[in-house]
Amino acid sequence: MANVEHSGGPGEAFAGAPARARLKAARLALWAVAAILAVRQLTAVLGSPRGERLTDLETWVGPDGVLHVNGSLYDSTRFTGTPFGGLVLKPLTRAAEQALGWGWTFGTLLLVVALGLVAARALPQPVSRRTALLAAPVAISLLMLSLPVRNTLWLGQTSVIPVLLVLLGCFVVRGQRAGGLCIGVAAALQPTVLLFAPLLWFTGRRRAAASATGTFAAATVLAWAAMPHDSYTYWVHHMAGVGLGGKADALANQSLHGALLRLDLTGPLEIAVFLVLGAVVATLALRRAVRYARDGQLLLAVAITGCAAVAVSPTTWQHQLLWVLLAVVGRVGKRASDRYVWPVAVVLVTTLPAKMMLPNMPVVYPLRDNIVLLAAVAAATVVPFLSRTSPYYASPVPTEYAKPVPARFRRVPLLPFLRRVLTRPNLLLELLLIRVTYAAYQQVRLAATGGSNAEGRATAEHHGQLILDLERFLRIDIEHAVNHAVVKIDWLRNFFDFYYESFHFVVPLSVLAVLYLRRPVDYRWARSSLGFATLLALVGFWLFPLAPPRLMPHLGIIDTVHGVQDFSKPDYGTLTALTNQYAAMPSLHFGWSLWCGVVIAVIAPRWWMKALGLLHPLFTVSAIVATGNHWVLDAVGGAMVVAGGLGLSYLFQGPRAALEPHGLAAAGARLDAPLVGDRVDQEESASALPVQRRVEGDKRQVG
Repeated sequence: MANVEHSGGPGEAFAGAPARARLKAARLALWAVAAILAVRQLTAVLGSPRGERLTDLETWVGPDGVLHVNGSLYDSTRFTGTPFGGLVLKPLTRAAEQALGWGWTFGTLLLVVALGLVAARALPQPVSRRTALLAAPVAISLLMLSLPVRNTLWLGQTSVIPVLLVLLGCFVVRGQRAGGLCIGVAAALQPTVLLFAPLLWFTGRRRAAASATGTFAAATVLAWAAMPHDSYTYWVHHMAGVGLGGKADALANQSLHGALLRLDLTGPLEIAVFLVLGAVVATLALRRAVRYARDGQLLLAVAITGCAAVAVSPTTWQHQLLWVLLAVVGRVGKRASDRYVWPVAVVLVTTLPAKMMLPNMPVVYPLRDNIVLLAAVAAATVVPFLSRTSPYYASPVPTEYAKPVPARFRRVPLLPFLRRVLTRPNLLLELLLIRVTYAAYQQVRLAATGGSNAEGRATAEHHGQLILDLERFLRIDIEHAVNHAVVKIDWLRNFFDFYYESFHFVVPLSVLAVLYLRRPVDYRWARSSLGFATLLALVGFWLFPLAPPRLMPHLGIIDTVHGVQDFSKPDYGTLTALTNQYAAMPSLHFGWSLWCGVVIAVIAPRWWMKALGLLHPLFTVSAIVATGNHWVLDAVGGAMVVAGGLGLSYLFQGPRAALEPHGLAAAGARLDAPLVGDRVDQEESASALPVQRRVEGDKRQVG
């Protein structure tokens, strides 16, 4: 551990004043983001009613708080700290009572900022100048966004202190005894932190290990002498805190013990399995941590040990999971395109609810309920972090980019770093981002009417009448006639009902899958344009909530899909709670189908494929009108957001080059051919591509 450099060197220099100016602007912007997030967290806590914020702190230091009573701290099971923690907090009770909220929240924010600064300073060397300058605001921003910090601020907990003490002991405090003292105090507050003592011992810092162990023992003995009954209750009756603060099988308890209980394993068998699994995780984690510490990646070693502490603790509540976020510093993957998978996964796991990362399906409940624990166990035991001696650590296999295609406008693309990549993106990362994006889309769509369909009904029906009046003026109000004509023909009605319910998600996902496998270059272009179109649609849902024809009772539209509705309290089954029934403008049913048709028409090599692709938006627009789910103008809105999505993709990424359907299909094949002009020598083109066709007036990308 002694070979770790604590100061961030400049790394490579940036050439030229423009580069330095951009770096300075980026740094200021990131610090501004960190400050905004800190203020946002502060206002979220202090702006809430007193009975709804700092609930844990209130139960400790309030007028009837457990730190005031003469009996046991654990009589109510609301105090989850160690007896030493109670001993330390008792003298602070009156001061905390006088400034309950403001002082505690500001103090916690300062601790989080200090934690981010220390973590940024502890990055494994060497680091580039850009990383050295931007690491601190990025670290603080991630901490502010993380669920552990947000829960700590909201509950008034002290879980930031042990993490900060460990980092101070490893990276800031000089002298092994002083560093061990910090870690020992952290262990006295959170007992599983004692796992850092073996890490110190096996990496040659034996004085620090002895100091940490001695400090923990002294603090525990001191608390036992001062509060023998409380100490017995905590260490013996509650088995190091089990059952304090909530049931051990609660979803918030992300430890191996909690996971086993959720799997209906109880009694002596559960305890035995927990002890065996805990011993295995701790042993593997310490071996890996020692190896990475000797490799010069001490911060990663600390994160691995902390993740093991998360898993082996009898109870690990959500505010105690900061160790998982620290594992983001590990580098995984030989290819540059794979390097983002691990940090993105860690950030998502520690900042978003598990429901946003996995679908609401019973088969994935065990995975979803324990996702943070699984991330901690994976980081501690199996994730193949690269060693600094690996040739891929500092120089991963570079991503292959296509040369830019000339655009019609001088400043296109606006974001030149979004270049066309020749290889397909990492599948795990794509699936994760698609799922999270769709979950966010569902949340925003529902929130557009205030979180429920009832709250937006009056406004949505008013907007529906405006749309109907406009269609009557334009003489395109065909919804009633088409709906009643289709209802009279059973097979046609059944066809449109089936089409409406079945193809909305299947076809776009299928198109994306085919592009990913067969046309990886076009996949990125298509995926980006679809994302932009969906984002524009969300703006429409938010600004213009609109009732579809089937929810305008005076029109007499028959809801062929959902059946007859009670308009005072519409019931759409599970959809009522999951979707905004008044998000009709623009129609993403038609918008997504039109996107599919455009993509197929542009990329498909045969005319009949193009025609077949264009049939999908035709059938979709017929279905949404015939079933009473959309107005004709909703389809127009869907077409507009698709056009906007394609336009934004062009604006940010530049024009799409014409491509042949062959040559890019083989997975993992290198695509080294350069950009070619209008005239290509026949022999050279034959060696570059199996199939190549000249496209008049365009330069093309050949893979």
